[in-house]
Amino acid sequence: MSLLSEYMQMEQQLKQLQANLDKLQNDKRLQAELEFKGKLEGLMQEYGKSAAEVIALLDPKPASAGAAPKATAAAGGRRKRKLKIYKNPNTGEVVETRGGNQKTLKAWKDEHGNDTVESWLVRVEE
Repeated sequence: MSLLSEYMQMEQQLKQLQANLDKLQNDKRLQAELEFKGKLEGLMQEYGKSAAEVIALLDPKPASAGAAPKATAAAGGRRKRKLKIYKNPNTGEVVETRGGNQKTLKAWKDEHGNDTVESWLVRVEE
């Protein structure tokens, strides 16, 4: 692209941007927002407050309450199951599991029954 054509293209873009700017300056909504912004900045200066302080003051949720759900969601979205520890009184064998699909535990339940094996529950940990 020649330098002249680049100049002409930029000049056209400048004219278009200038037209858009003029159109925005005459918009009543923009004027109302600019007036609001000016008054808000005046109040902030009068009371010695920063934008961050005003946001913190107007935010309905405390920062600490908003941080906790994000941490659990980032961890996988599901809470961790409790660790259950079973001890077979016949053999002394110990099984630690977070779910009911553990091989040894299933074999015990098939052999001795669900209620009997559940009675072998030693403790539950978080």
